[in-house]
Amino acid sequence: MGQNKNQQGQTWSISEAERVYGVSSWGGGYFKIGDNGHIHVIPEPSTPDVKIDFKAVIDEIRQEGIEFPVVIRFHDVLRAQVVNINETFRKVIDSANYQGVYRGVYPIKVNQMREVVEEIVDAGAPYDFGLEAGSKPELLAVLAYNTNPEALTILNGYKDEEFMRLALLGRRLGRKVVVVIEKFSELVSLVDLSKRLGIEPIVGLRAKMQVKSMGRWQGSSGSRAKFGLTIAEIIKAARYLESHDMHDALKLLHFHIGSQLPDIRAIKDAVNESAMIYAELIHMGFALEYVDVGGGLGIDYDGSKSTNDSSRNYTLDEYVADVVYGLREVCDLENVPHPNIVTESGRAITAHHSCVITEVVGEIAPDGAEIDTTPKDDDHTLLKNLYELHQCIEQQQNYQEVYNDATQWKEQASEAFKLRVISLEELGKIETLYWQIMRKVQAYYRLVDFVPAELQSLDFSLSSQYLCNFSIFQSAVDSWAIDQILPVVPLTGMDKPPTKDCSLVDITCDSDGKIDKFIVDHEMSDVLPMYDIPKDEPLYLGMFLTGAYQDVMGDMHNLFGRLNEVHIFSYDDDPEDFYIEEVVKGSNVDKVLSVMQYHPDAMARDVKKLIDRQVAEGNIKPREGVKWTDFYEQCLSGYTYLSTNK
Repeated sequence: MGQNKNQQGQTWSISEAERVYGVSSWGGGYFKIGDNGHIHVIPEPSTPDVKIDFKAVIDEIRQEGIEFPVVIRFHDVLRAQVVNINETFRKVIDSANYQGVYRGVYPIKVNQMREVVEEIVDAGAPYDFGLEAGSKPELLAVLAYNTNPEALTILNGYKDEEFMRLALLGRRLGRKVVVVIEKFSELVSLVDLSKRLGIEPIVGLRAKMQVKSMGRWQGSSGSRAKFGLTIAEIIKAARYLESHDMHDALKLLHFHIGSQLPDIRAIKDAVNESAMIYAELIHMGFALEYVDVGGGLGIDYDGSKSTNDSSRNYTLDEYVADVVYGLREVCDLENVPHPNIVTESGRAITAHHSCVITEVVGEIAPDGAEIDTTPKDDDHTLLKNLYELHQCIEQQQNYQEVYNDATQWKEQASEAFKLRVISLEELGKIETLYWQIMRKVQAYYRLVDFVPAELQSLDFSLSSQYLCNFSIFQSAVDSWAIDQILPVVPLTGMDKPPTKDCSLVDITCDSDGKIDKFIVDHEMSDVLPMYDIPKDEPLYLGMFLTGAYQDVMGDMHNLFGRLNEVHIFSYDDDPEDFYIEEVVKGSNVDKVLSVMQYHPDAMARDVKKLIDRQVAEGNIKPREGVKWTDFYEQCLSGYTYLSTNK
């Protein structure tokens, strides 16, 4: 790649870009940096020759007149993940001589978008892959879409009679609908309702696991867990079914110890504990068929392959092996049948398939606009000191002293201005000189091995904020709410060294609308190496791994609604290896206003009356009034985000 240098003076290459941005580490085999410096998508890692250049996707989106920001869904990636988890379980089950089968389900709470659910159901059909619902609206959707009579429908969450009646409707339709009991009173209601309707239910019991989990959701296990039955309650529930001649209805044992499990040890321990409970229920005479190990299969968001909250220290193969071999070992020791295995790995299935593409629309630099600092005879001493320091900085031996002096004089200047000792113009010159000096100090310390602790925050202090055309609260709510790391990278230009450091801010009028936590060179950083904003073309950033939860959890802060969506399928016969299968329009202004109980039609009429009044009074010419009326109505029907199409 020639002799391009990064900001530390090192030779730049694609491998250097990979080290800095870590695309292959978090990309799951689906994303990489191409030789041309663009992000490439490999929809099916087993056929790496089919790859999509993200630049070509962006170009086609622009040609079609689709406004940014957009959500891009790679449906082949979604399908590949479904196949991958099912095939991995099949392979390990065969090699372990395990006697049960795998019957996974997708929990639609992770991403309830119809297109996502349809793809998962279709891709999972050969594996009898089912769905999970945790609310009545989700159950209504699942009953309509999970039509495979061999696939499971798992029902979690708290339930009322209407919820259970819907579950029994599923049984009437010939489906394997499993009602998972979260508290004992639910079982009483289910037994009563099933007898009244004459429909035999399939019952599952959720256990409160004692194993200690890790990560943000470790509260999903233990005695204080929100859901599940204690050991005493499990025994009571089993005996209750037995006393009502529904002994054979109990078919499934379920547990869940947390979403995004970073440490494989917690999974091993939980599988062992659940296998012991299963075996004891078999010994008690209950013919259970399934053990549902719940969700928790993690995603390596930060690429560190560690026990960080945003990572995992295991592979899919290791996870599956620990589940299969863990259950087999206990069952063989206890001389009980191997249960069929159920998992609810929604995050692992959906995260990679979706990303948010936003355009950088501006830069907020810490030093702002510079002004002329040519010295004058009557300049204040503080201004003269900074000017002299700036002029002779290259001759200084101690750059920490330069930093200390400049910082002290700037602070003194701020106080002097408050006391009217220096003028506003002099304060502006002092600020300009200060930031110029800090840039030189930063450049020096980037070339040396040791950086004093006091100066280690200099990169952040001098970094820019890139203004991006999207809303954190709509498209990356976990980034704001729980500090979830989501990979953010430029989509092009990575064949050249980055030119500056930056954090990201969105277009909401909220100070929390920012991203200032990134993974750079496999470490946490408060700045992201980036490129100058080009003058002749847009600069696009991609926020990846947003397919789980981020797609459906966003709010309408500042009335920024859902993004435009572009659905991509790979196609080897196409010159660019892809085609746009569907475009789903995002929220228009009138739609989000209507959700908040406004009436756009009435608003348009009211504004027209106000404009007509100004025309009648001669303050606005009639032709101009018509244009303003049309403009207001056009804005009501337009996209909620900034218009950046050139």
